[in-house]
Amino acid sequence: MDKRLTPAAAGLLIIPPMLWAGNAVVGRMMAPLVSPMTLNLLRWTLAGLVLLPMAGGILRSGSPLWTQWRWFAWISLFSIGGYNALLYLALNTSTPINVTLVGASTPIWMLLIGRIFYATEITPRQLLGAALSMAGVALVLSRGEWDTLRSLRLVAGDIYILLASMAWAYYSWLIAHPPAATAPVRSHWAPFLLGQIAFGLVWSSAFSAAEWTWTPAHIDWSPAVCAALAFIALGPAVTAYATWGAGVARAGPAIAGFFINLTPLFTALLSSAFLGEAPHLYHGVAFVLIVAGIAFSSRR
Repeated sequence: MDKRLTPAAAGLLIIPPMLWAGNAVVGRMMAPLVSPMTLNLLRWTLAGLVLLPMAGGILRSGSPLWTQWRWFAWISLFSIGGYNALLYLALNTSTPINVTLVGASTPIWMLLIGRIFYATEITPRQLLGAALSMAGVALVLSRGEWDTLRSLRLVAGDIYILLASMAWAYYSWLIAHPPAATAPVRSHWAPFLLGQIAFGLVWSSAFSAAEWTWTPAHIDWSPAVCAALAFIALGPAVTAYATWGAGVARAGPAIAGFFINLTPLFTALLSSAFLGEAPHLYHGVAFVLIVAGIAFSSRR
């Protein structure tokens, strides 16, 4: 199917990076207060409860969800169960600059996975778009000083976010090429997301159980923790997943992948806002580079 970037698709794909930037900031703040696998489990439990009133019918006996349970279990492993858990785990063990930089490799993995598993062509424009977009990300992360990039050191958290990026890239291709029999579930974003959450909670529960069994897991309840859970459940979970799925369906995963590179830009802006720092010139330059990368990659 010929996928093109329309204004509607672009609008849908801009929302998730904004919310994911907030998720990274909140996730970092919650690191000392809630263990990562437990945080992921609580997040998606709340998101599932929010969706029950509008999409609970998809969980009833006889629903087409259960005839396609293998596919939903598979995609939920790479998204709700895997990607998010690895992200929170990375925020516990790596510096924010490393996590964001390694996570910016997602568009490259999307291109490679598309080529290997779906025989899609990687065009010169997509390669140029990838280079421009990655340059913009590097500019933000280095705060306009390229010497910063040369001093980076990879730690365990960088490996976690690299695996998370691969998982998210594969998930995006999976939802872009779904089995025809899943169409009744995919006809509306709410039951589609709730179906993923239902199976994702199985994975998340298993990972959380392992965390409490073999590590010093903990959760320090407070109003701030409750507020943080509400945000990551309603924003980065429900809203971001809904708009990302709709955007990928319109533009295709190869093009959509470049929008993920807006996340570190939004993260830098949020950090500036929280820290009281004014935006710098390199923020504007980076934004131009990232948008240019998206534009080049989306053209034929």
